[in-house]
Amino acid sequence: MGSRNRGDVNYRNPCLTMHQPWASLLVYGIKRIEGRSWPAPIRGRLWIHAASKIPEPETIKAMEDFYREIYAVNGITDLKFPEHYPVSRLLGCVEVVGCVTCEELVGWDQIPEGVRLEGQTKFCWLCEQPQKLIVPFEMRGFQGVYNLERKIYEAAIRGISPVAPPLPVKFPLPNPRDPFSLKPGSLASFLNRSSTSEVNRSENLAAAIAGARAAATQFSKSSSSQSSTIEVGDEHVSSNTRNKSRRI
Repeated sequence: MGSRNRGDVNYRNPCLTMHQPWASLLVYGIKRIEGRSWPAPIRGRLWIHAASKIPEPETIKAMEDFYREIYAVNGITDLKFPEHYPVSRLLGCVEVVGCVTCEELVGWDQIPEGVRLEGQTKFCWLCEQPQKLIVPFEMRGFQGVYNLERKIYEAAIRGISPVAPPLPVKFPLPNPRDPFSLKPGSLASFLNRSSTSEVNRSENLAAAIAGARAAATQFSKSSSSQSSTIEVGDEHVSSNTRNKSRRI
């Protein structure tokens, strides 16, 4: 349980533990892309759990500034962020509808520019239909994607409520008859090479992107005393422990 590298895992009620503030931003529908160094092993509902580390105020500010700027690209200027970023709590769930590479995401002109600007990692998990728990409840998490315990799932499924995202996004499937058709490499022939997130970046937007990257790096360094830390988006996993089912 908790290892992302096993190919024999039968995911029944899959869950992913994430650091704050990224976890709440995803459940609130503000964050649409979950960045990882590895492709999404599932499609469908993914439960989101917040890790135990309390985020620094500077980290929260950097990520909120980042999302203000990328939503402003699409004319959204009244974002409402979570009032609190609880830790060690199951927060809610999203629907993972696909996974593409960063190159595919930033060149995908069928989705809003602000979503493309979220492409900062090797693999981009595409998330829709956020739902949050009315009352998040305490639990421990694990690295990688793991199954919720049945009793936790049964309690959680009764307490979730749909979220109205600031800018709802529907990721179009290359093959509408195949729900698994959005996968790395599936968009290569459809990419608009000139329509990338490098185009028309304002000074404020460029600064917000740099701040978000710095926040992730700072968070990674402060959360691990082990060497050879891999930091990708909101994934911070030491290479010495990434194959183990470690509680977080």
